[in-house]
Amino acid sequence: MFRTLTASAATALALIAMPALAELKIGSIVELSGPGAAAGTNFRDGVRMGFEEINAAGGILGEQVAVTEYDSQTDPQVSRAMVQKAIDDGVVAITGTVFSSSTVVNMLVAKQAGIPQFTGSEAPSITAMNNPYIFRTAFGSQKGVPKMAKYMADEMGVKKVAVVWANTEFGKGGHESFLKEAEAHGFEIVADLPTEQAQTDFSADVVKLKGIEADAAFVYLTEEESARFLREARKQGVTLPLVGETTLIGHKVIELAGDAANGAMGHVGLTPDANIPAMTEMVEKFKAKFNYTPDHNAIKGYTAAYTIKCVAEMVGEADSQAIADKMHGLTLTVAECPGVLMDVSWDETGEMSRESFFVEVQDGKQVVKAILPPN
Repeated sequence: MFRTLTASAATALALIAMPALAELKIGSIVELSGPGAAAGTNFRDGVRMGFEEINAAGGILGEQVAVTEYDSQTDPQVSRAMVQKAIDDGVVAITGTVFSSSTVVNMLVAKQAGIPQFTGSEAPSITAMNNPYIFRTAFGSQKGVPKMAKYMADEMGVKKVAVVWANTEFGKGGHESFLKEAEAHGFEIVADLPTEQAQTDFSADVVKLKGIEADAAFVYLTEEESARFLREARKQGVTLPLVGETTLIGHKVIELAGDAANGAMGHVGLTPDANIPAMTEMVEKFKAKFNYTPDHNAIKGYTAAYTIKCVAEMVGEADSQAIADKMHGLTLTVAECPGVLMDVSWDETGEMSRESFFVEVQDGKQVVKAILPPN
């Protein structure tokens, strides 16, 4: 069975033309098929572009980087097999996966092999497992949700909240984080509505939401689920403010939901619409290369590539253990590593901290309403 999974899911594509003897190998393990394909493809393309730029500028410590893609199929056990395949192929580091349900499984394989892994996943449990080889490329929900809840309390005056969440590893993390913040801010939870992974019909959930007296609804679903939810909410005439994290108001959601996304609000760690010159330049290059607007996952992948480059150069070798050791307690500034786009820090658990944004979708774009400080 293992051989079957490996043969069907590993993509033996070198992303960039490399010398035959190139030794610096990176494994890009993401959701290229299945329900996570929208997020995974964005992340994959960000990694691609980042390393293409790095190679064009001379590589890492004079070595060109060879990146190989592996499709997790949005399946935790397949993702585990792909991490093992990448390790067997001799990678120095791994980028991905994006879905938390996969990362909590496959990160144990990378840990055992001593390979640093730069994940786009946001479940709090990922950095709570004492794994010295896992590093986020975006906030965990335990970092982002407190920023969002504070804005809801201080700026929106929210008192009563309905909660709609995906009953998955990803969703449980966000749900638990929000309930903790709701208690801290004195929110009354007037409805708690769990949904299933890859759910396609949200009509019953929206009917329940319409019958509830609340100041706002906190919605914590994946991108594709969020788009379906927003379309149903628009269809049923929901007027309640819908607030969430990046997966509610990301660019893939806006693309899939169309006008139904307008009015949705939330906290984003990264946005291509931020008025940050480095971010704007990256977005324009990405659009020219791939013919679509990158979402936060693409920016995560891009910054992962540059983090690996800059840290390897700081320690003077592209060595897995040296890179992992240096990451703990590290701060990278844009001045010293422009490709990270914003000043960023990691703590001893691999958790990330940096400025972020509260946005509202208006006319199909994220409009920044506030810049939120690191926490």
